[in-house]
Amino acid sequence: MYQALTDTLPVITDRQRQVVVLIAAGCSNDEVALRLGISPRTAKAHSDALRQKLGVPRRRQIPAAYRARTGDDPLSQGAAGARVARGR
Repeated sequence: MYQALTDTLPVITDRQRQVVVLIAAGCSNDEVALRLGISPRTAKAHSDALRQKLGVPRRRQIPAAYRARTGDDPLSQGAAGARVARGR
């Protein structure tokens, strides 16, 4: 039963995907907040939720865990994610 629970992909929202892309690009929570038009506290909350969903203890591990779980490389989505983050 444990294996079945760990094999399921966590539900990651579009906003959380944007946060993953920005973290992968090296942005701090303050920079994520600025680019997405949210508060730094909200950016940290997204980061904390992603850490929990992806099962990693450190923020810097989020992009690698996301890639391992989804097969999507957040760095390859960087340009598109940055445009979305700026509202273009």
